[in-house]
Amino acid sequence: MQAWEKDQMVATGHLVKFYADPSSEVTQALGLVLDHAGPMGVLGNERCKRFAAIVDNGVVKKVCVSASDTDPAGDSDPSASCVDNMLKFL
Repeated sequence: MQAWEKDQMVATGHLVKFYADPSSEVTQALGLVLDHAGPMGVLGNERCKRFAAIVDNGVVKKVCVSASDTDPAGDSDPSASCVDNMLKFL
């Protein structure tokens, strides 16, 4: 996550935070397990769906998932979890 944060040029102390979920606890609690056969055939195991969340003082205010029935990984249209969409909810 630190390498991705650095690659995305997110400065220390910025409002954007990067978190890992190596045991999938958060992924499962949010119901965001990506277990579709298509992506799993490429990725090899369950992952977290592509999403972004607005969290205020530990309270989840908004979750936006980039996925559809025809694109379970959200690769074709990730816009729901991109910054331009998330800014609408601030």
